[in-house]
Amino acid sequence: MRKDFQLEFKDNEIINCTVFYPSQKVISKTIVFVHGFKGFKDWGFGPYLSEYFRQKGFCVVAFNFSLNGIGNDFQNFTEFDKFARNTISREIDELNFIIEHVSNNTFADLSTSKIGLLGHSRGGAVSILTAAQNKQINALCTWAAVSKFDRFSKRQKEEWQKKKVLEVINARTNQVMKMNYSYLKDILENKDDKLNIEKSLSSLQIPLLICHGEQDIAVPVKEGEKLYSWSIKERTEFFSIPKTGHTFDIKHPFEESNEKFEKLLSKTSDFFTKFLN
Repeated sequence: MRKDFQLEFKDNEIINCTVFYPSQKVISKTIVFVHGFKGFKDWGFGPYLSEYFRQKGFCVVAFNFSLNGIGNDFQNFTEFDKFARNTISREIDELNFIIEHVSNNTFADLSTSKIGLLGHSRGGAVSILTAAQNKQINALCTWAAVSKFDRFSKRQKEEWQKKKVLEVINARTNQVMKMNYSYLKDILENKDDKLNIEKSLSSLQIPLLICHGEQDIAVPVKEGEKLYSWSIKERTEFFSIPKTGHTFDIKHPFEESNEKFEKLLSKTSDFFTKFLN
């Protein structure tokens, strides 16, 4: 069973959520899926992975960050003004907001004792930063997570500061999407503390599984290796997948799974089964 919810964040922006409930009535373990940059809960593998883990006995909470740019049809980028205003710090705040609602049983029929985060790409880094501070998180898995938020050239940043906006192209849709300078300002002002991925990993006290495709072009596998180098090794495992990239050969709209993605799902399921029970 799945059910949609709308949560109102502190500035009245709406966070759209879909909760996938397992068949058993008593729910003791919940996975929160955190999408990445230009991602959304219904992109490609989103519904498939949510249903996969639901069938494994987990409750899955998938959600769209309120300023991710996705409109009310949940499939297309139409809210460009919101996309432009998004920041990393805001996503951390929203993820903590979601976790609070999971813990407080806001979602009907959801009573959980253990919570795991599953973050893809930028969502993986947001999950790391959140898990390092939020004691309600029991386990963390990242897929193709970034090791840094500042991914821009000196020239880009100079132009961004001058024009107060940066234009990026959505390769899938060819849409021009703008990002306000507040995004870069947030990264630069908080890089040594709130948005310090290395610092967060070095203090993370929960089990961590880092997964990365060896042919990832968008976020090279060396970034996954760097995340592992910063982590506490006794609690961390690095899992690389040969001959696959950033989305593990899954496209949008979703057509079918594949051997590599199923291997990733199985590894992730085993991890959460072990540490959320």
